[in-house]
Amino acid sequence: MGHKFSLVLSREITDEESAVLGDGFEGAVFSTDALPTDAEVTVTRIDFDDEVSPSLAEAIESALESVKTVPDLTVPGLSVPAVPQAPAEEQADEEA
Repeated sequence: MGHKFSLVLSREITDEESAVLGDGFEGAVFSTDALPTDAEVTVTRIDFDDEVSPSLAEAIESALESVKTVPDLTVPGLSVPAVPQAPAEEQADEEA
């Protein structure tokens, strides 16, 4: 199971910028969305399912670093879906 999360960028990116980011974002899905704080502003949303990074934190950090390579682009939104917990007895069995 990969590390799933989404980044909302500060603006809509160009095809050229998409190509630059796509190189660092294997398996990422780019789409158009609205800025969470202003529905009239069109932005790019990138959905990730990172199968390579050892942790969610490292996957997010890597994605944020890649975005910094594009001038005048920031990340005003990050969303991470809830991950269901295993029942307590299953967790205890795994720890034993």
